[in-house]
Amino acid sequence: MNERDGELRRALGRIEARLNEVILGQPGLLRLLLAGTLAGGHLLLEGLPGLGKTQMVRAFCRLSGLKAGRIQFTPDLMPLDITGSHLLRETDGRRELEFNPGPIFANLVLADEINRASPKTQSALLEAMQEGQVTVLGQSHRLPQPFFVLATQNPIELEGTYPLPEAQLDRFLFKLRVGQVGREELRDIALGKAGELPDLPAELTPSDFAKAMAAVRGISLSSPLADYIARLVLATRPGPDGPARKVKFGASPRAVIGLAAAAKAGAFLDGRDTVGFEDVKAAAVPILRHRIVLDYQARLEGLDEDQAVAEIIAAVGELDRGEPRSLVARIAGG
Repeated sequence: MNERDGELRRALGRIEARLNEVILGQPGLLRLLLAGTLAGGHLLLEGLPGLGKTQMVRAFCRLSGLKAGRIQFTPDLMPLDITGSHLLRETDGRRELEFNPGPIFANLVLADEINRASPKTQSALLEAMQEGQVTVLGQSHRLPQPFFVLATQNPIELEGTYPLPEAQLDRFLFKLRVGQVGREELRDIALGKAGELPDLPAELTPSDFAKAMAAVRGISLSSPLADYIARLVLATRPGPDGPARKVKFGASPRAVIGLAAAAKAGAFLDGRDTVGFEDVKAAAVPILRHRIVLDYQARLEGLDEDQAVAEIIAAVGELDRGEPRSLVARIAGG
């Protein structure tokens, strides 16, 4: 790793340290937040109200130096409230339509309580998340780069929420679950050690962040690692005897891309130039948990997606004794 990349990694380390000072008791979650954005992915944070999801995203916005936007999703939110719209303006006696950008025109967009909006409004994010642009009245508008959506949602069992469409879920690199904190963290909160965001100076600029993302893409991924990723995703496909026997629908090839990118980001944050098997395993659950659908029998037995993915990881060996090239070819060909 060269000196420039080393300085970027040290700045990211400072961001991670400051986040841990603001968001108590969530070190693993914060590492995944950093890794996911460095991998160029959109992130979905799920948890009950009051667990600090919005606070976490706001703190990351300030520390990363990225231009932030915020969209509060509500049942009456319309797609044009997200993308922007055309306004009629008069200039030098002439009337013409001028595009007025919406809040999505930012580097990092906080989509707060995304599952409280209707599916029609949620779908307004699809083009932006996949293409980095929005189209209004037939005209396309490029979004700032880098561009991320960090969405928060409450569990869908809560009243007034809508499940996200599968196509939109698949565009999120990670689905991160924000859990309850322990006694020590609750005591610190009571003592005022967490609450309002302190003044957090930016550690990077948007240009620096883009350079860090480019450095992540340059991390080496060996053929055995690529084959391991392919076999993990293949193992999510249902079958009577395999580890995914209780899975109704498995992960798409987009999961392969995500696993490779997230594993590279994890290696970069640890200061390594090559990816290890543990980097892939660390990213597997948050990448696969929202890309598999369990069957009815699994639900009856109380099996959740995290348990299913853990069983798949345990069943897939790091090295395949067969023909790895044929496995990669199989997934490439569907």
